[in-house]
Amino acid sequence: MTQINTDFLIIGSGVAGLTFALKLAKFGNVALVTKKGIMDSNTSHAQGGIASVFGELDSFDLHIQDTLASGDGLCNRDVVEMVVKNGPGRIRELIDLGVHFNLRDKKQSDSESPDFDAELDLGREGGHSQKRIVHAHDMTGREVERVLVDHVKNNDRIALFENHIAIDLITISTRMKRGIITTTHEDYCCGAYVLDRETNHVKTFCAKITLLATGGAGKVYLYTSNPDVATGDGIAMGYRAGATVANLEFVQFHPTCLYHPDAKNFLISEALRGEGAVLVDASGSPFMEKYDAQKDLACRDVVARAIDTELKKSGADSVFLDISHKNSDFIKERFPNLYKKCLTFGFDMTKEPLPVVPAAHYMCGGVATDMFGRTDLHRLYAIGETACTGLHGANRLASNSLIEALVYSHMAAQQAVKDIDTFDFTSTPDPPPWDEVGTTDSDEVIMVSQNWDEIRRFMWNYVGIVRSNKRLERAERRIEIIQKEIREYYWDFRVSPDLIELRNIAMVAELIIKCAGHRKESRGLHHNIEYPYRDDMRWQKDTILRRSFMG
Repeated sequence: MTQINTDFLIIGSGVAGLTFALKLAKFGNVALVTKKGIMDSNTSHAQGGIASVFGELDSFDLHIQDTLASGDGLCNRDVVEMVVKNGPGRIRELIDLGVHFNLRDKKQSDSESPDFDAELDLGREGGHSQKRIVHAHDMTGREVERVLVDHVKNNDRIALFENHIAIDLITISTRMKRGIITTTHEDYCCGAYVLDRETNHVKTFCAKITLLATGGAGKVYLYTSNPDVATGDGIAMGYRAGATVANLEFVQFHPTCLYHPDAKNFLISEALRGEGAVLVDASGSPFMEKYDAQKDLACRDVVARAIDTELKKSGADSVFLDISHKNSDFIKERFPNLYKKCLTFGFDMTKEPLPVVPAAHYMCGGVATDMFGRTDLHRLYAIGETACTGLHGANRLASNSLIEALVYSHMAAQQAVKDIDTFDFTSTPDPPPWDEVGTTDSDEVIMVSQNWDEIRRFMWNYVGIVRSNKRLERAERRIEIIQKEIREYYWDFRVSPDLIELRNIAMVAELIIKCAGHRKESRGLHHNIEYPYRDDMRWQKDTILRRSFMG
C-alpha cells in the first residue's frame, strides 16, 4: 500500500483546481490528482469567455440583475454580489500570470503597459444586457488552462499525479469493505483512495484539506458538449462520503452543438449569437421571436426548449445557426478555431448556416458549499462545476462558470489557510488500507459497457430537456436495477477506471432523477410538462439531498 501525505489534496485540474493549487502552494505541500492528462478538463473546452464588468456602459448592478434573472428565483443574492464584485480582480490576476485576452486595439497589446481594463475586447452572449465577455478569440478556456498549467508544472510545492482517478473520499470514521464507506454526522474528510491508471495500484492520499474540483457530469447523458472525463466524480464521491448535494435537477443543455456524425462533443459557442448569428429552421425562417422577446439572445434554457419544440414539430434532425450574413473576415478573425473546425466537417460558416442541436452542457447543482467553498463535511471543499454555490440558481448565465471558479478558488484558498491552522491533526489515525480481499479481475466487462450505455440513453430520453412524471418514474425504476447490479459487481471485482466512472455516473443519474421527481413545478432548466408553471409559493427553495447512514 502506497500512502502519500500532503497538506492539501486537490482532485481535478480545471481552472478551479489549478488556481486553488497555485494560491495554496506557498502555505504548504499540494498534491494535484487528475484522472487523465492535466489539460483534460472542461476548462480547456470553454470557448466563449469569462463574464466580468469592464465596459463603460456596464455596472456590477447590471451583471447582478442579469445573473438573478437567469437563475429564475433560486440564486443566492449574497453569492451573486460577491462573485460579480470580485470578478475584475480575478481577471487582472490572470493577465498578470500571462493570459492573453483579446484587446480592442491590436497595437495596444504590443505596448509595455497596456491599459487592459479599457482595452479589453468585450463580447456579448445570451442573457447579458451589456458586452462583458472577456475572451481569447474562441479558445478562452484553453488559453487560461495553458497559463495555469505552466505555472503549476514549474512550482516545486505542487506534486502532480496525472492518470490517477479518485475512487472515494476517506473520512475519520471510515470502515472499509471493498471501498464502501460508513460515516457519522461528526465526520471529517482526511484524503482519498486513488487508482493509478498506469499500474492499476490503489494509493492512499492523506491530507489536512481536500478539494473536489472534478468538473461536471455531462457524460451522464447520451449527447453532451463535455469531454469524456466529465462523469460527475466529485459529486458522487462527496455524496457517498456524507456531504450534502443540492439542485441536481438543473442540468443546462447548450442549445447549439454541431450536428454531424463525426462531430463528437463539438460545441458552437453562444458568442456566435452574441455577434449576430440567428437560429433558423430548415426553410431558413427565424423562429426565436416566437419564444422570447430577446430572440436569439434569450437564456440557454429558453433557447434549448425552443429548439427541442421546433424539432418535435417538424421531425427534422436539426435546426440551423446562421452567421453567414456577417463579414467573412470578421467571422474568421473573431472565431478562428470554430471556422477551421467546421471546415473539417464540410461546413463553411462564412457562406452557409450550421446544423445544430442541444446537448447536455453544464451542471448547475452539485456539492453544496458556503461562500468560502466549504462543504458540510469538515475539511472538504468543493469549487467549480462540482459545487453548488448558489450563484447559478435554476439556470447558469452564459460565461459565469469560469468567473465563479476563479472567485471561489480565491475565497476557498484564503479560508483553507485559516482552517488548516485551527485543526488538530495529531490525533488523526491512519486510514485503513484499501481492501481487495476476495476480489478478482473482471471477466464480464460487458456489464460496464451495457449499463453505461443504458444509463445515458434513458437519462436523455426520460430526464432531458423536457420531463414528465411518467418519464421520471421509468428512469427511477431503471436506475434502481442498475445500481444493484453495479454494487454486486463492485464487491466482486477489482476496481478499474471504467468501473469507477460507471459507479459515479449511476450515482449522479440517481441524484438527478430524485431531485427532478421532487420538484413539482417548471423553473429554469427543469421543465415538467405536468407542472408547466413556476410556483414560488411552494418551490422557491433549493432541493437538498444528504445520504442517510446506518450505525
